Amino acid sequence: MNTPLISFIGGGNMASAILGGLIANGTPASALRVVEPFEAQRDKLARDFGIQAQATADARLQGSRTVVWAVKPQTFREAAQGCATWVGQALQLSVMAGIRCAAIEQATAASQVVRCMPNTPALIGQGMTGLYARPGVSPAQCREVEALLAPTGQLLWVEAEEQLDAVTALSGSGPAYVFYFVEAMMRAAEQMGLSAEQGRQLALGTFAGATELARRSDESPAVLRERVTSKGGTTYAALTRLEQQGVGEAFVQALQAARLRAKELGDEFGG
Repeated sequence: MNTPLISFIGGGNMASAILGGLIANGTPASALRVVEPFEAQRDKLARDFGIQAQATADARLQGSRTVVWAVKPQTFREAAQGCATWVGQALQLSVMAGIRCAAIEQATAASQVVRCMPNTPALIGQGMTGLYARPGVSPAQCREVEALLAPTGQLLWVEAEEQLDAVTALSGSGPAYVFYFVEAMMRAAEQMGLSAEQGRQLALGTFAGATELARRSDESPAVLRERVTSKGGTTYAALTRLEQQGVGEAFVQALQAARLRAKELGDEFGG
């Protein structure tokens, strides 16, 4: 088989997003191995991608070029015990939150580890993923990781592993912040006489359009905001109330809390 073998330990949503991209880009199902203990999820992988996942690790994992760790953090050590014999020589790519490179190296005896922090829009190819590579990972292997993750959305490398805690706070948890504000806008819409569906359409359309405008513009979000804000106007009234309530600073503090919790999880899981 000429295609490099890629093995996934865990076949849930994030693994499925990556698997779907690989299949769509021409990787044959025969080049992919998935260890997934839950029968319902194995059946889903077979239906969606034609992948015959296995319930437990065995020698079929041997020779894997890359191993993608996509299990829940609390089950990682148990999963690694059953896989380490077969996968220690491969490049280890982790999409697990809170499991640091040192813990992966210790559990697998591998020296080449890349950690990444994706977010849920990766499921529709619109994700934002932060990545960190240990010194033992070659530039060629980094490019392989980029190719593997490209179908999930945008990628951003960081220089220090602890920066992934900030990535977790901003983009990893970030979709929830957007949904939170969309919910608030929908509540306000109903209070002002619109239906919930009208509020949803207006809120989602506004978020999508504003973020795309910011992405395409050479100007900062602050400048774009100022262009919408005429003194004494409606936007000015709304932003003034937000500032009076300390929403901006509270949001910054919320992200700091998320970053701190990401660090605590790393300490908890070791490494």
